[in-house]
Order: sequence, then structure tokens, then C-alpha cells
Amino acid sequence: MTSPAAPGRRVPEAVHRRRWAILGVLMLSLLIVVLDNSILNVAIKTISTPAPTGLGATQSELEWAINSYTLVFAGLLFSAGLLGDRLGRKKVLVGGLVVFGTGSALAAFSGTPAELIGFRAVMGLGAAFVMPATLAVLMNVFERDEQPKAIGIWAGGVGLAIAIGPITGGLLLEHFWWGSVFLVNVPIVVLAIGLMLWLVPDSRDPAPGRIDPLGVVLSVTGLVLLVYGIIKGGQLADFGDPVVLGAIGGGLAVLAAFVIVEKRSDHPSIDMDHFRNKVFSAAIAAIALVFFALMGVTFFAVFYVQSVRGYSPLETGLLMIPLAAAQMVFAPRARLLVDRFGNKATTTAGLLLLAGMLAAFAALDSDTPIWILEVVFFLMGAGMAHVMTPVSVVIMQALPREKAGSASALSNTFRQVGGALGVAVLGSVLSTAYRGSVRDELGVLPPGARHAAGESIEATLAVAERLGPRADALAAAADDAFLHAMHVTALWGAGVAVLGAVVVAVFLPGRTPDPGDTETEERLVSAAESADG
Repeated sequence: MTSPAAPGRRVPEAVHRRRWAILGVLMLSLLIVVLDNSILNVAIKTISTPAPTGLGATQSELEWAINSYTLVFAGLLFSAGLLGDRLGRKKVLVGGLVVFGTGSALAAFSGTPAELIGFRAVMGLGAAFVMPATLAVLMNVFERDEQPKAIGIWAGGVGLAIAIGPITGGLLLEHFWWGSVFLVNVPIVVLAIGLMLWLVPDSRDPAPGRIDPLGVVLSVTGLVLLVYGIIKGGQLADFGDPVVLGAIGGGLAVLAAFVIVEKRSDHPSIDMDHFRNKVFSAAIAAIALVFFALMGVTFFAVFYVQSVRGYSPLETGLLMIPLAAAQMVFAPRARLLVDRFGNKATTTAGLLLLAGMLAAFAALDSDTPIWILEVVFFLMGAGMAHVMTPVSVVIMQALPREKAGSASALSNTFRQVGGALGVAVLGSVLSTAYRGSVRDELGVLPPGARHAAGESIEATLAVAERLGPRADALAAAADDAFLHAMHVTALWGAGVAVLGAVVVAVFLPGRTPDPGDTETEERLVSAAESADG
């Protein structure tokens, strides 16, 4: 029905008539941003293969290929949203798509892992301008009474992208070279830009906020230093190395400076006062920890499925369907459990289920029936759904209604940061445990080749191919060492999920607001954006 508060439509009639077509264009624009990370998951093993099949990327370089995108995206999200408010959302959206498409084309033809890392950062820059602008345009072209339905469809499209990404990546790798997983973005970008120029109206905030360039520089610099130190420590298997300690210490110092600057700024990127609310802080921490665990597990699961079990990229994508399907099935229904048991119980149970499934990876072996992995993936997705949906609602409820946009942006930012740290920390645990387990088996190699061969299972297998009769023995040792490292890493991830369960059990509210509370219900309109992951 039409809002009784408005004598007529807030949205011009011409725009109103094509609002659903505009929603389709916005979903197409967001599709490639979400698709890119999920499509890359099945390609990382191929990219680690020596040329000409891949780039011969080491495990640390693969971690950077994922995190260069994520860190730039997270660091610029707030500023990109403000620029859209100031310059016009349509202009910023089109510009972001152009940058993203250019970065995708360059990444597809990267000649070295370093080039891929750099071009992935360019893609993250473009993505940072796409995501906030899509929701802002959506809110501008739909009347209030239709916004919940439109946001629900928008979030459902994001869930679909997460599901089809690995399958699309697998199909591309089945028929084309590894760069096709990036090049596929280009025609989608061209189509989205054409439709956007034709259909989408421009809009801007009459009173936009101010950009915080110092905050952006400090946050990105601090995160990059911290992640560099963590990844380097795993690469060297020595977290006491002066370079490692210097990078981690420097990163923490810069992030501490960022907090101080933000507290004193009259136009901060992140309002630190939000974190005085313990409920808000706990909910944000839960989102970060969920994606910490998810991204780290996805990273090692791909190598388990492809390197140890011998499945193709397409088969790997198909095996990951239960993870996305469970999220799509249970996320819209999680509110039923919240209504009955409350946020605290539902979210704590979801995190404990996630922790249990992460621990289950410690029981997987080279001949474990594959249906067991499918069950683990499905239950992981179910656990995530029962964390993300209630926690996203809690975040929107914890702050005043006028801060809904800031709350949603913070949720997205911490989700990306949590994922980046998950890849860095759990990737380093995996690398360190693997190197320690396979070290004795590398004695057959020249001393200068042992360090590089011991960084990852792919590096060891690449060396084994050149050993002739001794190849099978070294490959078997590599499988055993990887399984041991995966078991250790999975237990670390499970520990992080348990920590998240403790945090939400202590700080989250146990009961939901009265469903008849109109103001609260209006506030929840924005929660869907945070629940799309």
C-alpha cells in the first residue's frame, strides 16, 4: 500500500514506472562484485600451478591476491559512499564499474603474481564505489512501502551470486585459461554500464558528509602492514623474525593512531562512539569472526578438494553448492528462531554449529566419503545463516535510526576485514604447520630448493613432478603433511568461532523488540544489506 504520510509519490512517475528494471540493473552491477570473490575461490589452485597452466603463485602470493582486493575495498567503502552522496550516485556507480572492468581485464592477462595482486587492488577500488551506491540508488527509486521487498530481492540476488560463482569459475577453467575468471567480468560491466546510462536516474545527498582522507590512509596502511606481517610470518614459518615483528607492530601502531584520529575528527570515517554500545560492538565482532572463519576455511578447502582429493575446478564448484544453498534456505527463516528463542540463543547456537563444522575438518582424510564433506558444508552454511541474519538486525537496532547507513557500512567493512584477516592468519597457520610436517621429506632436494618447496602442497607437488621415481613418495608425503596442516588450521578456526559464541552469549540481547514497534520495524529495512553475505 502507499504510505499515508505522503500526499503523492516521492519518486517521479517516470522513474517509478521503471523501478523494477532499475533494480535489475543494480543487481547486475552488484553481481560482478560479489561473483568475483566466490569465482576466485575455485581458481586459486590453478593460479598456483606453474606456467603455462597458471602463474606459479606461492601460497603467500595467493593470500595477497585475495586480500589486496578485500583490504582496498574495506578501506575505501565509507569514503566511496560519501563521494556518491556528494558527486551523484549514478556517476560514482558508472565510474566504479569502469575501474572494476579495467582492473578485471588487466588481471586476466597478468604475467606475474605481483601483477595479479596489483590489478586485484584496482578491482577492489572499483568495487568500493559500486556496493554502497547500488543500495543508495535503490532507496531513491522505491517508495518506502516497497523498499523492504526491493531490498529482499537485492539481497537474494547477492546470495545467488555467491552460489553460482564457484560453478561459473569451474566451467570457465574447464574450457579456458585461468584469466577467464577475471575476463568474464568485462562483458557484464559493459552491459551494466549501458543499461545504467539508459535507465538509472542520478541522485545525491543535499547535505553530504565530508571525506576523511587521513583516516582512509591510516586504516589501509595499518591493515596492509598487519596482514603483511602475518602472511610473511607464515611464509617464513618464523613469527619472531624482525621483519615480521616490525610489520605487525607497525600495523598495530598505525591502527591505534587511526582510532585516535577518528576520535578527535569532526568528520570521521568511523564514529568510534558507536563502539561504546556493547551490543553493537559484539554484533560487529560476530560478523568479523564469522567471515574470518569462512574465508580461511574456503582457502584451505579448495586445496583439500583439488590437490588431495583430485577433483576438477568444476567439480569443486559443485561441491560448494551446499554451503551457499544452506545460507539461501535458512537466512530468510532465521527470524523464526529469533522470535522464539531470542537473538542471544540463536546467534550463539549458530556460532557453535559453525565451530563444530570447522572442527569436523580435523576428521577429514584423503579417503573420507565425499558426502561427509557435503554435510559439513551444508551445516556450515546453516550456522552462518543463523548468525548473519539476527546479528545484522541487532546492528540496525543498536544505533539510532538516523545512523542506519553508518551501521550498515560498518557491518560491510568489518565483514571484509574479518575475511582478510582470516585468509592471512589461517593461511599462515596452514603454511607453518605444513612446512613443519613436510620438512623431513624434503631432504632429497638441494638445500636451496627446500624452503620454496615447503611453503605449500602445490609447491611440493611441482617439485615432485621433476623427481622421476621418487615423485610418488614425495607426493604422498605432501598429502599427509597437508592433511595434518588442515587439521591444525581447522581447529584454530573452530577456536575463533567459539570465541565469537562467547562474545555474543555475554553481550547480545536475549529478547527481540515487540513486533508491533513501528519505528523498529522501519529500522530493519536497512538490515538486509548487512545480511547478504
